[in-house]
Amino acid sequence: MLVDVDVRSMASLRDLGLSEYEARAYRALLNTGPTTAKELSRASDVPMGRIYDVLNSIEQHNLIRSQTASRPKKYVAVEPATALERLLDDKKRELEEKAEQYEEIVEDLSGELEAAEPVEKQFWTAAVGHEESVDLLLERLTTADDRIVMVTTSLGPQFDITAIGNAVVDHLEEALDRGVTIDVLMTPELVSELPKNVGERYQNRLAPHPDFEVRTHPGISGTFNLIDGLEVCIQVPHPLSADDTFAMIDLKDAEFAGEVFEAFEPRWEEAEPLDF
Repeated sequence: MLVDVDVRSMASLRDLGLSEYEARAYRALLNTGPTTAKELSRASDVPMGRIYDVLNSIEQHNLIRSQTASRPKKYVAVEPATALERLLDDKKRELEEKAEQYEEIVEDLSGELEAAEPVEKQFWTAAVGHEESVDLLLERLTTADDRIVMVTTSLGPQFDITAIGNAVVDHLEEALDRGVTIDVLMTPELVSELPKNVGERYQNRLAPHPDFEVRTHPGISGTFNLIDGLEVCIQVPHPLSADDTFAMIDLKDAEFAGEVFEAFEPRWEEAEPLDF
């Protein structure tokens, strides 16, 4: 007589690492109670030629106990809560080991790929839409090795009061930890418009770092980020709302970036340091 096996439960057990036969055998043992391999084979519809291998496997998972003193040998299922906890622990260990393997692969590949000489060619890309623009900005901030210059005249993503603003600050913190210098230049008017929690965010997380500085200058226009003196990430405001981002254009052109920096540098020297 076959036990009515819940297919969804079997699928869940398979998700936790059991094979179909192992799942059938364990489910059947829960219904039969202590039983022999021969009886379990009939109850679970696991072929007799496979039943001992299946029992040995789920015993290694600590899902069943055996009574070796009896002849023939009998098996009993561990309580479901205990069994599931053990399967979950096994899966967690397996995932942790996989994660460590992937981290080692990434570390090896990072060194290999970064060793390749970069091709210095002009290239530009654009992202349209607020979220897409933020993603592009965060991606380019991640590439910085030496210096990030942020010039802003509007409440762009870096001053967003939501999780997006936190993500920008996270990336800036990571850049500072990598040894990147960050200079932020904004208009005095923008400072007065910043929400209080934005100022606190920059004061508490970025301002204490010696390589982070903010200055103000009235004679700047536009919002852009200059990364390592090689590329410029330009924010395009929404035509109906200057404080909203419509698009982000990233232009990798050392010559153009150099011209932008030449225009930025004297204004930076004239600018007033901002005391948070």
